[in-house]
Amino acid sequence: MEKIFSICFLLLLNGVTAQILDGQKTFFTKQDTLRGSITKGRSWWDLKQYHLDIKVNPAEKSITGSNTIRYTVLQPYSRMQIDLQNPMEISKVIQDGNEIHFQRDGNVYYLDLFSPQIVGESKEITIFYGGKPKIAINPPWDGGITWTKDSNGKHFIASTCQGLGASVWWPNKDHMYDEVESMLINVNVPNDLTDVSNGRLQSIVDMKDGTRTFNWFVSNPINNYGVNINVGDYVSFSEEFKGEKGKLDCNYYVLRDNLEKAKKQFKEVSRMLKAFEYWFGPYPFYEDSYKLVEAPYIGMEHQSSITYGNKYGNGYLGSDLSGTGWGLKFDFIIVHESGHEWFANSITNKDIADMWIHESFTCYSENLFVEYYYGKAAGGTYMRGLRKNIRNDKPIIAFYNVNKEGSSDMYFKGANMIHTLRQIVNNDKKWRTILRGLNSAFYHQNVTSKQIEDYLSQSIGLDLSAFFNQYLREIKIPVLEYTFKENVILYRWSNCVQGFSIPVKVTLNGKEKWLQPKTEWTVMPFKSKGLLLEVNPDFYVNVLKTDR
Repeated sequence: MEKIFSICFLLLLNGVTAQILDGQKTFFTKQDTLRGSITKGRSWWDLKQYHLDIKVNPAEKSITGSNTIRYTVLQPYSRMQIDLQNPMEISKVIQDGNEIHFQRDGNVYYLDLFSPQIVGESKEITIFYGGKPKIAINPPWDGGITWTKDSNGKHFIASTCQGLGASVWWPNKDHMYDEVESMLINVNVPNDLTDVSNGRLQSIVDMKDGTRTFNWFVSNPINNYGVNINVGDYVSFSEEFKGEKGKLDCNYYVLRDNLEKAKKQFKEVSRMLKAFEYWFGPYPFYEDSYKLVEAPYIGMEHQSSITYGNKYGNGYLGSDLSGTGWGLKFDFIIVHESGHEWFANSITNKDIADMWIHESFTCYSENLFVEYYYGKAAGGTYMRGLRKNIRNDKPIIAFYNVNKEGSSDMYFKGANMIHTLRQIVNNDKKWRTILRGLNSAFYHQNVTSKQIEDYLSQSIGLDLSAFFNQYLREIKIPVLEYTFKENVILYRWSNCVQGFSIPVKVTLNGKEKWLQPKTEWTVMPFKSKGLLLEVNPDFYVNVLKTDR
């Protein structure tokens, strides 16, 4: 006992705290809190614009440059938190022509500003930095910078940083709650290479030192992890998609040897856009265009710069994640990662604990794509097939304020949760209106899970608080329990949270019927010599006949 107390005391002394979720204890450090919280050093200022100006040196595997941050003062305070992860280092900070003192605490820099920070005033600060950023081991899951070469020996470089944070390669306010309203991105690379980043290309400037600089401008709000660099021996082609807001420029960047394959496979983009604009409303970034960029990893939802590494084939690297055959009817990376333009890039979680908002809806979008082209039955089959990947190992929503995402069940289980909601609505026209309304109500916003939950409850017309608690905050799957006695059926929900009471569609001896179970037994007259009860398979629930 004494030894355990000593260990706990040392952990607390070093800023380590423990949180418990579903009976599992997880330890978090001071750095986790600094990364995941809206700290005092963050809350007093509001991001307006980044101007990231960098030089990528493939030979040294280094990045150097500056980030000029424009912000508005919200509260009278003078200590600013800026995030930049080891081994990258800030070398100098300038505001109003004066060099600013700063100090480092792990992955956090504190800047002590001596210019007056007047509430409502717009200010700028320029941060100079450099170093050799963390090398990505298994991108995009274990992110950083990927330094590799293509089959012709040309450098092939890319950034990935979801979860890990954009501060792995550039200094910023690295928290999801605050997004810049626009961004300038200048990337200098050797003159035999091309950089593709976010937004629209403004210019290419040839330098005298054998390099050239690509100048990009993002006119819409963008989250930090959505900012990217892609450097390679790219060739490009383009097309126009006639969408709900007019002409959308679609630009494609691929390695030189893959041009013909890309021209064939990337026809999937217009199919994706057509389906998703039908279900979700207009593509959210017409002003910044749509780009699909070949990358040295599987792919990622970088805003207006979707990265692609699916080897120019259908499925997920040629496999069907649903096991139904329908997953081979489309290019998973083009469809899934582009779906994130609506759910992740336009509607963005404030805290990564609510990452289901990104992944559940986007995984569900695959079903909607299949339905749009192959019918509702095909979409349902695909969605049910994904259930084999559900683990139910830990809750989908994790701990807040420590930069911690929940279970990977946010993909397949979360998608089936949304699919179950559609069954409850039981009106396809209304369901489409709800999805489009969601994208309109939260267009270009950072949101919490509660906001999305409340919107869906209000739109559907049911109190769904217990429903969301069940699927997002528990690992148990609700069970429709029933038994048959003397011309009555008894049924209830079990293995569920208090108050769980969603309606469910069943067939009783071949006849379709809606039941309204609660956690207490409900008695319903039913005259029949036998009983065969089947739950509609599109509901993600279990069923159990008991001998009560």
